[in-house]
Amino acid sequence: MKLFNFFKYKKIQVEDKEPLIVLDSGEDIFEKIQQEFISKATANAEKIVRAFNTKYDGAFDYSIRSLNVLDSFIEDFSDFADLSDEEIIDDFCVQTGSYILEVARRTYGGVYFWEDHLKQPMLKTGLPEFEISILTFEKVKNRIVNGDEDNIPYFFKRYSECVRKAEKGNIVTFV
Repeated sequence: MKLFNFFKYKKIQVEDKEPLIVLDSGEDIFEKIQQEFISKATANAEKIVRAFNTKYDGAFDYSIRSLNVLDSFIEDFSDFADLSDEEIIDDFCVQTGSYILEVARRTYGGVYFWEDHLKQPMLKTGLPEFEISILTFEKVKNRIVNGDEDNIPYFFKRYSECVRKAEKGNIVTFV
């Protein structure tokens, strides 16, 4: 019985943690979550812009055209990926993937959701008429590993064409 008494009397210190989202009265939780997603995606994308925009002559302007430069940037990074640890590669994928998501959101609009299985944000465009979704973190990682066969501008072009040609009820996901 003493074994059970050990668990019974074990003291556990509980720390008060800051809540993830604080709602003011009457505030829409969905809108608050969207603003949080946008804020985090923009902050991650801005890390790339601040660090490398000068080197790439101001090309990181969130335009579709800027994805060509981003693709070159990813290719440059891939030359050193073997020397990087997994955490650096994951961080790079989050930052560049967030940049791509922000290009999509600023160009076509959309709503962010969290994709549990892949553990990354996805942008859904066209709701409620249609649902064209894009996930980018794994795509960037594949671009690093596979090279030009996972070209970012081509990937985004396919997404763009799908959004422009979408009809009511279409559901397509780009990964």
